Amino acid sequence: MATWLVVGLGNPGPTYAFNRHNVGKMTAEALARRGHSSWKAHRMLKADMAEVRVSPSGIGVPSADAERVVLATTKTYMNESGVPVRNLLGNLKVKPDHLIVIHDELDIDFGTLRSKLGGGDNGHNGLRSIRGIIGTGDYYRVRIGIGRPTGRMDVTDWVLTNFSASDKQKLADMVSLAADAVETLITSGLEAAQQKYNS
Repeated sequence: MATWLVVGLGNPGPTYAFNRHNVGKMTAEALARRGHSSWKAHRMLKADMAEVRVSPSGIGVPSADAERVVLATTKTYMNESGVPVRNLLGNLKVKPDHLIVIHDELDIDFGTLRSKLGGGDNGHNGLRSIRGIIGTGDYYRVRIGIGRPTGRMDVTDWVLTNFSASDKQKLADMVSLAADAVETLITSGLEAAQQKYNS
């Protein structure tokens, strides 16, 4: 059975931990908690990794049809995400058709979730780096809407600011839904994930 690689994009370190740009990383961390899995640093791969089993019965539930899933967060900054993704794919012998990248999406309203296979990078530096390094954009994406800033606020400043206190409950709900979408994508396929969670 082929291994799945699930990468939650974000910037490393506590300074960026709760930034809008880090919702992908937050979701990977939520999946690890669900599977009661601990993170291990892999300096040579430039990533932190945790391993879980995912089946239709749930994450971490023993089952003969459980899929091996390696969760990863990058130890590089967002615009260098392609290097650890390439390292992880090579180390795990995973093809891009078993890669899921979880990331923030400016062009989707906050509170909205979308999953898809392939597509453009939409100006996202992490996705651009991955395409440039691994040579393809044909992998699965779970896209978490953060919306665009209002007024004259620069997009770079927007993605590197924390969610507001009033948004924190909706953020928790979105991270949980994104984690659900990843599980469904792995166990039931993209169409099932889209039908259930795309909004």
